[in-house]
Amino acid sequence: MALLEAANICMQFGGLRAVDNFNLEINEHELVGLIGPNGAGKTTVFNMLTGVYIPTEGDIKIDGQSVVGKKPYEIVQAGAARTFQNIRLFKDLTVLDNIKIAFHHELNYSTLEGIFRLPRYWADEKRAQEACLAFLAIFDMEDYAYTMAKNLPYGKQRKLEIARALATKPKILMLDEPAAGMNPQETHELMETIQLIRDKFDIAILLIEHDMHLVMGVCERIVVLDYGRIIAKGTPDETRNNPDVIRVYLGE
Repeated sequence: MALLEAANICMQFGGLRAVDNFNLEINEHELVGLIGPNGAGKTTVFNMLTGVYIPTEGDIKIDGQSVVGKKPYEIVQAGAARTFQNIRLFKDLTVLDNIKIAFHHELNYSTLEGIFRLPRYWADEKRAQEACLAFLAIFDMEDYAYTMAKNLPYGKQRKLEIARALATKPKILMLDEPAAGMNPQETHELMETIQLIRDKFDIAILLIEHDMHLVMGVCERIVVLDYGRIIAKGTPDETRNNPDVIRVYLGE
């Protein structure tokens, strides 16, 4: 059984069919790229997979469970986390607090225990703090723990958003153009981070990206979208040599 399965999903906006009969299966530990020119429908697919949009047709399953109609936080609980093309951090909170927010499912104290600072509150908060610091160490960001998120370099902000998504303990992580705005050095570090994530956390990854060097360098399988329809699927070598893909990207 596939970890994530999208079966014939469509998204209609009035008279515009932004995504048409999209099918995708991702298995455990797979690293899959979703590429296509601007306006091809890639982010619309992500928005359907993560509950931002409800597909007008078709079904989406995560670990065998249909998630169509569920709210984004319920889909996170089902095992799918994502990042966004435009970074969405709590910029006026510290790096540590950004991660702690994703650990809310690990906190068991009640509202009253939090208000009156009872023993279970302190025990849970201490455990969360230690877990978050250890988590940041995996990404070599422990030195930034008490830095305001808005003061981080751009590449570190991207890394923090990925780390926060991973802190929800997903089965599949969806990255929406994580290399957008990065310089070559930051992009190289991101490639290493993506490979580390897949191996360290033993999860599947679905990646939208325009940087072909990154996609071809890390993805095992690539799906190509154009005008809302899949035009090619295959390995990086099969994709780069596919005439339909060459036509879409370079023109005839």
